[in-house]
Amino acid sequence: MGFIIFLILLVAIWQGGYWIGVELLHWWKPYAMPSPVGVAESFLNLCEDGRLLEATANSLLRGIGGYAIALATGVLLGLSIHRSNYLQKNLKPLILGIQTLPSVCWVPFSILWFGLSTQAILFVVVMGAAFSIAISVDNAIKNVQPIYTKAALTLGANKKQLYRYVIFPACLPELVTGMKQGWSFAWRALMAGEVMTTSIGLGQTLIMGRDLADINQVMLVMLVIVLVGIIIDKCIFSIAERRILSKRGLSGRNTDIE
Repeated sequence: MGFIIFLILLVAIWQGGYWIGVELLHWWKPYAMPSPVGVAESFLNLCEDGRLLEATANSLLRGIGGYAIALATGVLLGLSIHRSNYLQKNLKPLILGIQTLPSVCWVPFSILWFGLSTQAILFVVVMGAAFSIAISVDNAIKNVQPIYTKAALTLGANKKQLYRYVIFPACLPELVTGMKQGWSFAWRALMAGEVMTTSIGLGQTLIMGRDLADINQVMLVMLVIVLVGIIIDKCIFSIAERRILSKRGLSGRNTDIE
């Protein structure tokens, strides 16, 4: 209830700022500043012809597909880095550097290699998220208490048993956090990929609003992108974090998921 009141307050401040800046003091032109009323009208127009629903569904499917590939790639890469001193010393610093690149840097390569296709978008998503997941996997395993692995090895556990019954359960909370971060990178990279293609999606709808000088449509798409990100986080990752912490008797701790 408190969150809803907070949102209503934000919309009221937004509308008040629009009225003062555009209609009263004329600081901005109406076409340069979105308003809650204009965004609502744009929402109704895009819903009426089904464009918003189609764009959101397409973006979700691409995002989930690209994230799944990035997750598999990142986990394998992270495990390889952890198990190899050579990769730890040479490849990990390179990955840390590549991770700082904006996702849009991969767009020219994706278009040259895959054309204006869904594969091009998925490539941008994977490149935008896989390296973050790999670093998270390596760091999560490193942060496992050494006494756990020593005790397991003393009791005769082999490498497979060590990872399955000791390392993976111990680092699971941190892995979920890394997966959540990877999703945020993937969702952001997806928008960078979609704005450069003609495929229907949220990114393409945003660029269409820009080309039409429809600032309300641009703002609407931005809000939908944020809303989808929040829903995925609250309905999947936050629930997973709560359950994992609860099983470990840590549900009462002050975490960012409360």
